[in-house]
Amino acid sequence: MKLDAIDLRILEAIQENGRITKLALAEKAGLSPTPCWLRLRKLEKAGIVTGYHARVAVRRLAPVASVMMEVTLANHRQADFDRFERAVAATPEIVACWSVGGGVDYILKIMAPDIDAYQRLVDDLLDRELGIDRYFTYIVTKTVKEETALPLATLLPTPD
Repeated sequence: MKLDAIDLRILEAIQENGRITKLALAEKAGLSPTPCWLRLRKLEKAGIVTGYHARVAVRRLAPVASVMMEVTLANHRQADFDRFERAVAATPEIVACWSVGGGVDYILKIMAPDIDAYQRLVDDLLDRELGIDRYFTYIVTKTVKEETALPLATLLPTPD
């Protein structure tokens, strides 16, 4: 789907505020409400807008340990990757996982109530024999930046 400048303004606005009203979105996009809403629906149907979410300040509710974990698998067959990825998908404490090139196979972001809970999670993953050869733990001591909005203006080609 080819996007124009209006589509990009719509995407930027809903990334900033997923609860934006139809009227406010139309104003930001430079359209009247109905055509703007139709464009948004088109973006949703095309799979470009995949959902709307709330950001929860979990640390205001309870202490939480954020941990980044590098994982290297012992074997690199597709079945090994599939088994590990199924386990990751089924583990709620693993809130993000990236398959990466380089010296490790995966980088995971894990949220746990504390470091002991994190270690119990790791022990469970190891006990399940998911093919983990090595893992390295990095405790997040401070979040410097954590954006959910993508910098569309710098990532996408300039629309006509």
